[in-house]
Amino acid sequence: MNRARRKTLAQIQSAGDRHDLKRSLGATQLLLMGVGTAIGAGVYVITGTAAAEYAGPSVLLSFLVAAAACLFTALCYGELASTFPVSGSAYAYAYLSMGEKMAWVTGWLLLLEYGIAGTAVAAGFAGYLTSLLNGLGLHLPAAISQTTFQSIPHSSSGLLTFHHSVNLIGLAVMLFISLVLVRGIETAARFNTVFVAIKIGVLVLFVGVGLFYLHPAYWHPFIPPSQGNFHFGVAGIFRAASIIFFAYGGFEAVSTAAAEARNPTRDVPIGIIGSLIICTLVYVTVAAVLLGVAPYQMLDAADPLSIATNLMHKPWLAFLINTGATVGLFSVLIGLLYAISRMVHAISHDGLLPRVFGTVHARFRTPWLATLLLGLIMGIMSATMPIALLGDLLCIGTTLAFAIVCFTVIWQRNRAPDTPRPFQVPLGGIRIRGLWLGITPLLGIFFCLCMIVPLGLNIVNVTLHGNTIPLIFFALYTGLGFATYLLYGRHNSTMKPPSS
Repeated sequence: MNRARRKTLAQIQSAGDRHDLKRSLGATQLLLMGVGTAIGAGVYVITGTAAAEYAGPSVLLSFLVAAAACLFTALCYGELASTFPVSGSAYAYAYLSMGEKMAWVTGWLLLLEYGIAGTAVAAGFAGYLTSLLNGLGLHLPAAISQTTFQSIPHSSSGLLTFHHSVNLIGLAVMLFISLVLVRGIETAARFNTVFVAIKIGVLVLFVGVGLFYLHPAYWHPFIPPSQGNFHFGVAGIFRAASIIFFAYGGFEAVSTAAAEARNPTRDVPIGIIGSLIICTLVYVTVAAVLLGVAPYQMLDAADPLSIATNLMHKPWLAFLINTGATVGLFSVLIGLLYAISRMVHAISHDGLLPRVFGTVHARFRTPWLATLLLGLIMGIMSATMPIALLGDLLCIGTTLAFAIVCFTVIWQRNRAPDTPRPFQVPLGGIRIRGLWLGITPLLGIFFCLCMIVPLGLNIVNVTLHGNTIPLIFFALYTGLGFATYLLYGRHNSTMKPPSS
């Protein structure tokens, strides 16, 4: 047993054969899962902020930069998922290439990503639903529609104020989705298919109507002059791309479904790469029309598409946009809670978390305890905390996980070059002293680094201006992760040598 506790190819493949989840997902369902998870806040919220704050009309280039970064990573995911059809995503791949400790770090970061992303989306869902009900004349009291702790407006210190309120909508939606996922992935997939059809239909309608209200002058200057600190100019394009990059991450949820796909070696790569291509087309098309209907300076709001529809004087379209956003965020939550529950199931299956989290329902064959507990935790957080405070810190965890996946392709190609690979990354590679270096994974790592730099600089800037909450939260979460592994995981790991 090596000291790094790396899993072998045989162990990874054996885990895929021994899991007790139900294989019921086809390529179309996996594709729609990726689309449903990725098309949400990215198109309804982040487009406006990225354009107004950082890139202006050149946010279209930011989408393409982020898509390119994700595409190289998605291709790497596709190769690994087709070769090792197991749940766990980047966590399982890190176990293969860098060993148990790095696998734990990767899994711990991904749990943070999915958990906070799901919590933030639940809060966004509550906001859109409240707005939608207000439009229908139903006004919810603040006591049940606002979080307990709220940020002080226009404050850079990150200080919070206490309110006698609880966002019950966020809590309720997470509990409902938990029950749907416990009932079975087929049920969740049917929900997701309907919701994806609705939100894509609404966005197509927005584009179709918006084409008649375009003002080409709003696209000029295409790259606004730089104002320093990543605001506009070429630097602003990459800063906006680093924000948008996180919105594309929904394709990763497909890789967590490898253990429940009927034909994972074929269907998972289709779901991963296909959903990324579809999302890129949707994002770029909607953004182009949005920036042609409304000046980018007006779009720094939670509902930029609604601003555009108001400028078109189409209140009925604004209502449909809010409806599409609400439904769209619901499908995002399905994908995020699904992904985090399967991640916890995989980690528990390896003994790094208590086995109870890997308990599978005898009838529905889903990790029901993990799903319910995670849904409850995420619901409570969305009901009480302003999750937006954590911002860029979470994106760094996702980006590091992506880079690890790209590195694993290089590692695996050199350690086991003869392993059958139903899907292989394109562009080939170069050899340096016998070491194979793939062009696609290298580009994936390069783009991940490009995404991390502006994120890291922004975190430093925010911290220096007095907002230490994200850093403190991350430090506490990291400390909890180290303690969990040292006190429990390494002693209960299935990779623990018998004599230790």
